Amino acid sequence: MPTRNFVVAAVLVVCVAGGRGQTAPVGAGDGPLFHFTEKPAYAVGLKVLDQYDFSRTYRPKIDAEGRPTVGERARPLQTLIWYPAEKSGKKPMTVGGYSELLATETNFDEPKLWGEWKSWIDGMKPTLKDSLWGVRDATAVDEKFPLVIYAPSFSAMSSENADLCEYLASHGYVVVASTDMGATARVMTNDLEGIDAQARDISFLIGYARTLPDVDMSDIAVAGFSWGGISNLFAAARDNRIDALVALDGSMRYYPGLVKESGYVHPEEMTLPLLFFTQGTISLEEQAKDFTSKDNEGPNALNAWTHGDLITVDDMALVHVEHSSMYQRNEEIWKHYPKNRKGDYSRADGMVVYGWVARYTLEFLDAYLKHDAAAMGFLKKTPAENGVPPHLMAVDFRAAKGAPATFEALRVEAGEKGFDHLTEIYAAMKKEKPDFKMGETTMYVWATELKDDGTWRRRSMC
Repeated sequence: MPTRNFVVAAVLVVCVAGGRGQTAPVGAGDGPLFHFTEKPAYAVGLKVLDQYDFSRTYRPKIDAEGRPTVGERARPLQTLIWYPAEKSGKKPMTVGGYSELLATETNFDEPKLWGEWKSWIDGMKPTLKDSLWGVRDATAVDEKFPLVIYAPSFSAMSSENADLCEYLASHGYVVVASTDMGATARVMTNDLEGIDAQARDISFLIGYARTLPDVDMSDIAVAGFSWGGISNLFAAARDNRIDALVALDGSMRYYPGLVKESGYVHPEEMTLPLLFFTQGTISLEEQAKDFTSKDNEGPNALNAWTHGDLITVDDMALVHVEHSSMYQRNEEIWKHYPKNRKGDYSRADGMVVYGWVARYTLEFLDAYLKHDAAAMGFLKKTPAENGVPPHLMAVDFRAAKGAPATFEALRVEAGEKGFDHLTEIYAAMKKEKPDFKMGETTMYVWATELKDDGTWRRRSMC
């Protein structure tokens, strides 16, 4: 795992457990090795595409040695695509197969293993031969499926949650992911520039997905773990093609200061459904006791999420890194990661809960992208009613209320209630947000659109 992610995850866990006497170190031999507990529906295919975002530069003109950079300087995006596939007799990907992709993340033609990954692969040795589900270049099922973009955690590889991505693909989704990198280097930076880089990667991948024959572009979700769970929020704030968000212990909860600093990300105005997994029992108050900075100071994004459905799942048995299947497989993490165990929960419990994280993610996507009533019912039931073993999860479903005070919401309300109600709609939004106002240019453009499509003649705008 990249160094920065070690630090962030370790601090979060120390904040929770440091003074409670509820933790015990877990050694490499303590407990079973990770295996994914859920079952596939479709077979799963995997394509690996080496591509560039030519709208952005990644490498400088002059390299670290002061010499002209040789080769392509555009942003490299090694892209993994999981999809429903026809059954194949070919061997599926192994953990080692996914690990081999690390050498070509940013150097497509000249494989070079980033320094951090050497120790990572050492930690993966006990599981490198383990088989997963994806089959390279398998024949795709001849149907169209909703799109899920997966955003990895801080500096992480695109396959960090390969089990989850394969699982979603096996149940009728096309899942696309790329490496989490900083704006101009392989290492991510914990600032707005870093978030923006990953958010733009998300939008680039959505645009790329239009070229895939098995993707239904009318239904799009973005799932992100940790740092990817703040980048997906930033992406959704600017990209209205995104219909739903999933955050696995996402950093939008831990870095409200960066959300505030952005100036354009407003959780209180978001109308998307959000599924948010937390590492259980941790509170922001406990976090604040141990470390504070301007990045941690700001409104709570989840508390502000009132205009979109919010499903919060407290994973009582999981620490932060256990929201990644590949991190669960890495024995060095279990050997050295501080305060691995919470209370009496074991590694076996972590595997079980990870399976339920995948199940809840699938049900959420089925409910909001496939509009499945049974899946929506699942989300509203208690964990016990859904068969979750006791004391592993707590789930809260908070339905959206009202419309936010935004221009887009005003247009929706006017379209639904009639333009003769525009004055009262505007007044209600002013009541919710006293500083809400419609700019002259915005009104002029809207009026022009209405006039051009004939609406002006059909309706009265008051």
